[in-house]
Amino acid sequence: MTDATVSQTPSAKTVQGWIDERPIWPDGTSLPSVPMTSMQWLIWGLAAAGKFFEGFVVFMTGVALPLLSAEFHIGAAEHGIISAASLFGILIGAVALGGLSDRFGRKPMFIIEMVIFVGFLAALCVAPNYYLLVIFLFGLGLSLGCDYPTAHMIISESIPSLMRGKLVLGAFAFQAVGALAGTAVGYGVLATLPELSAWRWMYASALIPAILVLIGRFYIVESANWLFARGEAQRAEAAVKRLLVRTPQYPTDIKLITRDGASVSGHGGGTSYAALFNKTNLRATILASVPWFLQDLGTYGIGIFTPTILAAAVGANADHARSVADIIANDITAAKGAALITTLLIVGIIFAVLLADVVGRIRLQVLGFIGCAAGLLLASFSSMVSGGASTLLIFAGFMLFNFMTNLGPNAQTYLLAGEVFPTAIRGKGAGFAAAFAKVGAVLTAFLFPILLTSIGTTALLYGLIVTSILGAIVTWLFKIETTGINLDELEQQ
Repeated sequence: MTDATVSQTPSAKTVQGWIDERPIWPDGTSLPSVPMTSMQWLIWGLAAAGKFFEGFVVFMTGVALPLLSAEFHIGAAEHGIISAASLFGILIGAVALGGLSDRFGRKPMFIIEMVIFVGFLAALCVAPNYYLLVIFLFGLGLSLGCDYPTAHMIISESIPSLMRGKLVLGAFAFQAVGALAGTAVGYGVLATLPELSAWRWMYASALIPAILVLIGRFYIVESANWLFARGEAQRAEAAVKRLLVRTPQYPTDIKLITRDGASVSGHGGGTSYAALFNKTNLRATILASVPWFLQDLGTYGIGIFTPTILAAAVGANADHARSVADIIANDITAAKGAALITTLLIVGIIFAVLLADVVGRIRLQVLGFIGCAAGLLLASFSSMVSGGASTLLIFAGFMLFNFMTNLGPNAQTYLLAGEVFPTAIRGKGAGFAAAFAKVGAVLTAFLFPILLTSIGTTALLYGLIVTSILGAIVTWLFKIETTGINLDELEQQ
């Protein structure tokens, strides 16, 4: 916007109505879109940082695993526990902490989760033994679990409806950026410091950025939608005014009304977790949680163990390493391949950002699940050939999988979980969906090392093909399309 004066609209609106309001010039012409304010961009950036740290920490674990195995002398079962620790923490954090945002507010939990993250990250860097390592990874997961519902809500409840898909997924895209950064930093640290203790410096590299993000979160405004849903109209009006500071200022006189003249605090049949399973919300709960569960089986299994699978594919198996130098050399080789494959996560999420508000969430999720199955099927063909052809098929299959999962289910499940529930239980609904999904991730992370040894890669890939097809079916049967729909309208529906 320029410094020209805009006309004002004095009528009362809902919180989302004011956020969606397009400034009107004195001649009656409205702007073609709603301009984002600096506060809205700050909220978005700090939420995106949280998703970056999740991808960074979880996917870096794949690079760190061979070093941890050698330093602490652990086997396949312990591998699984290390990989599952942070995911189990996400499961608990999404339910136990994420749901608290419905009670205490989005902003307090947005801050608390980062305090937890910084504390456990610092402790992880100096973990003296295997048992404390698992505890600290679990603590990191607690904070990341809280971030799943909280980050989504603090964005979606503060931005224009027509930009919700792009901006929520744009922030979510930083999970893929973090995944690539995690493998890249892991490679860089290994190349610079070829020692078993290099994994400590990998995790330490995120400490200072995390502290800066923590400080920034103290300066954002509370969700006016949440305040209004609790009946705190005056605080909600003040929050909207602070959220929508522009030059020139528009609007200047904000007055809020309830929808249909009624309070919204009890909408949806209650505010406890039981409300997620009543007649009003059960369809939303199934759509938000079951496909996400099925998607996480593949995404975390393939994501965490890509370095291990690639190392085996190219004949650089850590189990046959003769020295520490061999272990590090094998890990560097696998990290390079994992970084290449992970770039397709970013490409996929870019397409998701561009298409989510055009094609629609449901269609992209169904298409993505089908594409994931195709990628895994392609990778499974590697068992039928040998040499370079086998490696090529694994690379091609995993790259297709990573592209399609971020175009579809990995992005759309996250987006839908924060949209399909009423404001009063949105934190609980999104938190439950994330936690239910992470049951799949935990099972995958724990069982993958064991199953890779006992039944082999091909059988695992066939199992994940089936779960991908099931994800497409469940999505279509319980579909609720939210593309471009005002949160107020979604709640009324």
